[in-house]
This record gives sequence, C-alpha cells and structure tokens, in this order.
Amino acid sequence: MSVPLFAAVPQPLAVNLLDAHDLLAAFGVIGVGLVMFAETGLLIGFFLPGDSLLFTAGLLCTGRTDGPLRLSLPALLVAAVVGALAGSECGYLIGRKAGGALLERSRSAKLREGAARAQELLERYGHAKAIVLARFVPVVRTVLNPMAGALGVPARTFTLWQVAGGLLWTVGLILGGYALGSSVPNVDRYLLPVIALVVAVSLTPVLFEVLRARRSAAARATSVRR
Repeated sequence: MSVPLFAAVPQPLAVNLLDAHDLLAAFGVIGVGLVMFAETGLLIGFFLPGDSLLFTAGLLCTGRTDGPLRLSLPALLVAAVVGALAGSECGYLIGRKAGGALLERSRSAKLREGAARAQELLERYGHAKAIVLARFVPVVRTVLNPMAGALGVPARTFTLWQVAGGLLWTVGLILGGYALGSSVPNVDRYLLPVIALVVAVSLTPVLFEVLRARRSAAARATSVRR
C-alpha cells in the first residue's frame, strides 16, 4: 500500500508552526522539505522546530503510533535532505550577495545572538568543523550559512561541508526517530520528553568542542605562566 506525500488526515484551519506534529498533520512530507529549506536558508525561518520535526517525522514513518498519520520513510528522507541542502546553499548565496546587511537590519535579539555565535564558530573551529557543528544548534544553523557567504568562505569548501553536515543532521535524526518508533510501542505518548532528549543530544558535539577549547586555553595559559 502506497503512502501519500501529504498527510491523509483533515487539515486544521490554523497550523501551529512551532508544533512538529501539527506541521506534519497539515503538510506531511512536503512540509518537512519546506521547513528544512526555510530554517536553513531564510533568516525568517530561525524559529522553526527543525530537530523535533525530523525526529517526529521519522517516528511517524513506523505506523506504530496512536494516531492515523503515517509518512513514507524514503520520501521523507529525500524531502528533508533536499530541503536542508538547498536551503543552506540559498542562505550562503544570500550572504554572498547581501553581505551582513540583512543581519544588521534585523531587530531580533535572538537572531543577532545566533549570528555572533555563528561567527565565533567559524573563527574558532575553522570552516569545515563550524559548518558541520552549526547544523545541530538551533538559530545558528540558520544564520551561519549567510555568515559564511558574507565572510568569504570558499564556495567549494562550504558546499562540501554543508552537505556532510546536512546529511548527518537530517538522516541521523529521522532514522533515530524511526528506530525508536519501531522498537517502542505507542512511543508518541512520551514524545515531549523524547524530543527534549533529542535536542539535548544534538547539542553534545558543540558542548564537547567548547569544553575542549576551554581546556586548550587553560593549558596554554598555564604554560605561559611557567
């Protein structure tokens, strides 16, 4: 039996863009691709729930949840990967053309903070590591792409590492949700704590990098004092 790209459930009159399940119920697999594109390519998409959306979508591919909604895993993987990779390239090109003007005009404190963290990542860890790590940090994954374009990161370098990071992020979270949904019956009853855990785990690589950078700085300071 084929699974439709759009959710085969009645669509609500209003969709809560911050709720992953609501987005999936309204737009299905196509919605995942659009959200991935908007969150990684357009500055206005910084608030979208990328991590929870990917994980929840993977979970709903199993058909073992209470509700009627079921998604196609192959179609979901394609939509998520294409949306995330195309979005990042779009964000990079926007940054290349507009420079930092768009970020400077923004009145969002959260967006400005994300831009500062994105620039710090690029300067501290280098292009490759920063581009991959940024995928796992909300807001930063939105603003790093235009920042990379504005700061003159070579296009070939950016494309190579954004593809690597994009595949790791999208496929990893989707398959993680699918694996959990396949092994735990009615796992959607515990969806909120599970999503909170997923977001925490997704930040682990960045936390490790921060701790390692602090240890390196402390070691250098100690050697200088000696």
